[in-house]
Amino acid sequence: MKELKISAVSYLNTFPFVYGILQSGFLKNYQLELDIPRVCARKLKDRKVDISLVPVGALPDFDDYHFVSNDCIGAVGPVKTVLLLSKSPLERIGQVHLDYDSRTSVQLVKILAKHYWGISPGWKNMVEGQALAKPSVESLVAIGDKTFELRKQFPFCYDLAEEWIRFTGLPFVFAVWISNDPLPPELTTPFCQALSWGLDRKAGSLEFFRDKLPGDEDYLEYLEKNISFGFDERKKEGLSKFLNYFFTG
Repeated sequence: MKELKISAVSYLNTFPFVYGILQSGFLKNYQLELDIPRVCARKLKDRKVDISLVPVGALPDFDDYHFVSNDCIGAVGPVKTVLLLSKSPLERIGQVHLDYDSRTSVQLVKILAKHYWGISPGWKNMVEGQALAKPSVESLVAIGDKTFELRKQFPFCYDLAEEWIRFTGLPFVFAVWISNDPLPPELTTPFCQALSWGLDRKAGSLEFFRDKLPGDEDYLEYLEKNISFGFDERKKEGLSKFLNYFFTG
């Protein structure tokens, strides 16, 4: 059997997935790489990996793709780690700095600004790693583990998943497991079994990665209450709505 090459996001919210891949025993011949979201997408598009956890903002870049799993990174309420942080309330924001790590959050905040909040700030892209070094900016879109500390530096915090749900009444999907080509069941079945094994052991995943935890938070509560892993029909409807906004502006 060929080696299965996998790219997964290197954030806390993927620990159960990664734990399952590494420790479940379902996968026998694989290579796992941990990357920031945009790199996960690029590696799959460049065919350097077979399966990737791709941010949904990158899906329009693919000519074709295939869902591999019924699991995702999603939210049915506040997600806690995809935020618009600001020193001013929404109606007074003049410029928003945009996190390099994920196009999805950048597109999401622009959709919310135009169609829900009714604001027209300036947008300024940051380079890799700059979000942590720019706490002096007026407003900042930030994602991932760094938000646990960054949110303490801003008086106004807008959870983008929560805002999307208020706007549309639908869950939000941040990332999905996809492949470029259909993969045979002998590859996808053990892969999906590994993911499910990890999701059933969230506490174990945190213990396994305890040296990588970004601070002092209730991370089990975060994984159980803020991240919704099932890629169900409601989430697919939310994803379709997001992609429609993506294409129509």
